[in-house]
Amino acid sequence: MKIFYKSLICLLAVTPAAFAQPKPIPVTTGVSLELATYRYSVIGDITYTLHFHIPNEKATTIPAKEKLEFTLKEVSQPLQLDFKQPVENITRLVVNSVATQAVMSNEHLLIPTTLLKTGKNNIELEFTAGEGSLNRNAEFLYALFVPDRARFVFPCFDQPDLKAVFQLSMEVPSDWKVLANGWMKDSLPTPANYTAYTFAPTEKLPTYLFSFTTGKYSVAQQDVNGKPATLLYREKDPGTNIDSVFQLHRDAVKFLEQWTGIPFPFQKMGFAAIPDFQFGGMEHPGEVQYKASALFLQNPTKDQLLARTNLISHETAHMWFGDLVTMKWFNDVWMKEVFANFMADKVAEDILGSKQFNLRFQQDHYPRAYNVDRTAGANPIRQQLENLQDAGTMYGDIIYHKAPIMMRQIELLMGKDNFRKGVQEYLKTYAYGNASWNDMIAILAKFTKADLYKWNNVWVNQPGRPVFDYKMTTANGKIKQFTITQHPESGEKRLWPQVFDIALVYGGGMQESHTYPVTVEELRVNMNDFNTVVKAAVGKKKPDYILFNSSGLGYGLFPSDSAATIGMFELAGSVWSATAYVTAYENALAGRTYKPNALLRIFVNGLFHEKEETNLKLLTNYISTLFWEFTTPAERAVFGPELEKQMWEAMQQQTLTNNKKLLLKAYQDIYTTPDAGKRIYDIWEQQQPPKDIKLSEEDYISLALTIALKTDTAANVLATQRDRLKDNDKKDRLNFLMPALSAKVAERDQFFASLHDKKGRAKESWVVTALYFLNHPLRQATAMKYLPESLLWLEDIQRTGDIFFPANWLGAVFGYYQSPEAWKVVTDFLATHPDYNPKLKNKILQATDNLHRAQLLLQ
Repeated sequence: MKIFYKSLICLLAVTPAAFAQPKPIPVTTGVSLELATYRYSVIGDITYTLHFHIPNEKATTIPAKEKLEFTLKEVSQPLQLDFKQPVENITRLVVNSVATQAVMSNEHLLIPTTLLKTGKNNIELEFTAGEGSLNRNAEFLYALFVPDRARFVFPCFDQPDLKAVFQLSMEVPSDWKVLANGWMKDSLPTPANYTAYTFAPTEKLPTYLFSFTTGKYSVAQQDVNGKPATLLYREKDPGTNIDSVFQLHRDAVKFLEQWTGIPFPFQKMGFAAIPDFQFGGMEHPGEVQYKASALFLQNPTKDQLLARTNLISHETAHMWFGDLVTMKWFNDVWMKEVFANFMADKVAEDILGSKQFNLRFQQDHYPRAYNVDRTAGANPIRQQLENLQDAGTMYGDIIYHKAPIMMRQIELLMGKDNFRKGVQEYLKTYAYGNASWNDMIAILAKFTKADLYKWNNVWVNQPGRPVFDYKMTTANGKIKQFTITQHPESGEKRLWPQVFDIALVYGGGMQESHTYPVTVEELRVNMNDFNTVVKAAVGKKKPDYILFNSSGLGYGLFPSDSAATIGMFELAGSVWSATAYVTAYENALAGRTYKPNALLRIFVNGLFHEKEETNLKLLTNYISTLFWEFTTPAERAVFGPELEKQMWEAMQQQTLTNNKKLLLKAYQDIYTTPDAGKRIYDIWEQQQPPKDIKLSEEDYISLALTIALKTDTAANVLATQRDRLKDNDKKDRLNFLMPALSAKVAERDQFFASLHDKKGRAKESWVVTALYFLNHPLRQATAMKYLPESLLWLEDIQRTGDIFFPANWLGAVFGYYQSPEAWKVVTDFLATHPDYNPKLKNKILQATDNLHRAQLLLQ
């Protein structure tokens, strides 16, 4: 009896679990992690066969057809297909040869279990395509589906770990060109002046990488390392830019093939230069989309040339990092972005050399990483994500700029060769598949004795930055002891293990007579504890001043030695000076070492000494921020004329053309007096810049916008500038911006009100520019009333806009405010919305950090 009784108990205990049905997956908006996890466990072998008929008229809807083939391991519950359109858009639905009525719920097309089967399934649909992610313009359109926008256009499994083969065909007006992920197999004329295009099946791609563009483009074709490549563009005067664009792709592909040990992993190369594209670029294999103005440069500065090199290298690196191996879920979207940026930096180092690479790394990554990580809204590199409808909030300067700094630290920790071997194994292991950060860490850990898991917890999984301090004792003119301490800027106690350098500088400083050359001795610090004794410093001659993080390797708020106030410009042109500028600025914002108005004057003095173009750009950016955001209106009125005078004199003193141009742009930004206004107006009207400076068409557009902002003749100046243009895309942009720059408050109010409707926000880059002018300090007296609604609309902006739009919206609205009244709008909003989306709350706190600091620093 005992044995039978125990057996019966065991049977009762086991039976429910053995025969339990899978937990029903709720039908909720977006794509939940729960739904994605379930679908990944049961769905495989996916192929989409898609056809779109693109009408000539923008107002006409786009009819489409789809055949979806896939396998199912089990059919215990209805299949949820993602489709964010009304059920009326679906005109025909056939599931496994059975016609059925479409049923939609919470952005999903529901397929009942009675129509499904284990093994192979196919679904055929005819529908009207959604247009929210097709970016339709009068003469072109482009599909942009990142991160979860494919479901806005066609029914699909819109999650990154359900990769599929895409077979695309399109009918487009006969005078339109086309570009897609796959090779063009054939093109045939059809009635009514249309052409039908069929493309080869793609490699396995996630839905966010499926794309195409079509429109009235010009075409250029060249060979890129043995593969023919196509460039579509609308630029009227491309100049030599086309050859440069192809050559930069050649350089990037060559380096990446060698570094990864993997040939270019996709069947074709293709690029489209799109006017006013939302991002710098998007890495669709075979159809990389770029912002046209980032590729087609006129009289470019060094900064613009370097930015183009970095952009092309970044998008090309994605072919391996993100496209060949894709994250499993968008909480790891940072992985593809950090490697794209990190590898782009390596490509730049290969092309430009280590000196320029180190300088650019400091200028590009540190200011923007600190801009977020010093705030109350700082987010970790790796974040949690419960639903793909919030995936856009994952993006930001932490993953683009802090993460490459972190990656360089892990490379230093492991050694370059071991790091490279680990990454190569990772790429080969997960090629054409998906992987998580934990998968990568597991592989990298095989190539080092360091505890990467412990290291990863602070650098990747937690926000914030460390603050460093030091204590130096001397005797008889020599260093007796040198100790560096580290503590978190905010939050719980934790340690960021890292490597950085300090420079002992001899000569210069606050002395009036300088001895040249200045002598610099760098010491390496490996900081693995909260207190580190720098033994290498003991016995060294006492320096005139110390430059912390001199080589730009470390990360955090380092001390800024006030004795370096003059000496930092004796190091001009180097990564040392870039580090000095960044460190001084960060300390000023933290209320250490410098007051903002004092640092502003120091940096203005530096304009006469700094000759390296990209360092000069860094200085002018800081000058603009300090002048407009951390100088009161009363102080600006006093210091503004002096600042204009000094900046104009510095421009004339500089000998290099691009340096002069940079300072003219800075002068354009900060001028406030009528005399300076007339000088700028004359340059624009006569199209005659100062000696040795060349201005492009975009430069004259920028001048016209500034003149409109700072005078009462907005309509005349902008209308005249518009009439000078030959490019219709640029004319459309000016037409959009004109009411935002109107001298009439009512017109500006009406323009802002139009942004409440998502149709008014269709051109996001234009909207951001308009918001900058609406909320400029010179217009804030009439713009304060926009602030509450700008916050109230944010959730809708996040739902309907592209990935960078919420942060860009907030930055353009709040970026220049400093008043207590503006800060009260923010605090009142957060207080009255205690359950607000935490990721969007962080975006608000990030965007308003300078506004918050102004309350403390301007008292």
